[in-house]
Amino acid sequence: MKILVMHQVPYRKIQYHLGIDHTAHEVCYFGAPADLEQLPEDLPARRVALRGPEPLAQQIIAATSREEGFDQVLALSEFGILEAAAIREHLGIPGPSAAKLELIRDKVAMKAALAEAGVPHPRYVAAPAVCRGLPWTGRTVVKPRRGASSEGVSIHEDARAALEHYWSLPDHADYELEEFVEGTLHHADAVVDGGLVHGLVVSRYIGNPAGFAVGAPVATSQLPHEPRYAAFADDCVAALGITAGCIHLEFFETADGRLVFLEIANRVGGAGIIDAHLRHTGIHLPSHEIAVRLGLPRPLPGRPSGRYHGFALFPGHQLPDPENWEVDLPRELRAHPCVDHIHTPPREAEQSAKITYQEWLVPMFIEASDADPRAIAEFLHGCQERMRLRQIERAHG
Repeated sequence: MKILVMHQVPYRKIQYHLGIDHTAHEVCYFGAPADLEQLPEDLPARRVALRGPEPLAQQIIAATSREEGFDQVLALSEFGILEAAAIREHLGIPGPSAAKLELIRDKVAMKAALAEAGVPHPRYVAAPAVCRGLPWTGRTVVKPRRGASSEGVSIHEDARAALEHYWSLPDHADYELEEFVEGTLHHADAVVDGGLVHGLVVSRYIGNPAGFAVGAPVATSQLPHEPRYAAFADDCVAALGITAGCIHLEFFETADGRLVFLEIANRVGGAGIIDAHLRHTGIHLPSHEIAVRLGLPRPLPGRPSGRYHGFALFPGHQLPDPENWEVDLPRELRAHPCVDHIHTPPREAEQSAKITYQEWLVPMFIEASDADPRAIAEFLHGCQERMRLRQIERAHG
């Protein structure tokens, strides 16, 4: 098989060699020069560096033709899944249409499909009328329709303030307004094959991605299997017509036990989800997603750890001055038996100015596990509450 890889996700995150036999298939990676430098030197694959200012998909289309005989296009980035449809069309390769993929990129289209299927979701307004209020009055979220990582999301105390913010945005047509849902936030991660959900693991957030975006730590810990969570994930996947690839589903559980959809991505989750999922289930999500998308047999799972896993991280994109600040974690938490590993990048390492959950790009990332899901949740809650910025004291004279 001849495979075109639209390379946007860090190689160390996906580890393509675990999902693709590069000696059995002809693989060609297209990407920016800096991204292609991440590929192992001994990886038997063709590399095509794209240096133009145009979007990656547009450059790939300009650099390829049907005569090259590509059989598959693989795009695992949230920002590449939709664009890959145009590449497949250009190369004459069958696959999901752009219209179908809109359901997993456009949050308004998502909720419209869920409403039709009867799946609970927040009330929302895509295009408010000028000088008219919203159907609710309380706390309101303004978010990009096609955003990711909570970038550009803002939470307002009432609908009026949210509307004022919405109309102040120069590109407000690219945003939606959504009623704030009170409840605990969860994420569900799995692989979908033939429309069926496999290897589902649900975790509870401690803190939330919106808080992380504005500088607060966030943590997440795995929960025991619950049939109602699995049924809810099945309903969301069916309503949105997702047939292949990983899912990262976020939903609320309200005080009265209702499950309410927040959003879903048809790709593997970020931060430490891949490793935590692998240890808990034996399933390496990227390898399974690659197999499903390429029509190959899914790998056999490894041996589960028998433990519940989670992680906590401190955001680096809002550090006032990385050279003069560090993240402090109390000694008793650093030495806690739940700790598997604490990542702290070298002080000279470059910090990302954009929101990132990558463990090698944030100032502190804690991996943890325990046989008791309550113990790991309690430990990670302590980490999320007690991770704090500390100014570095320097000697003078």
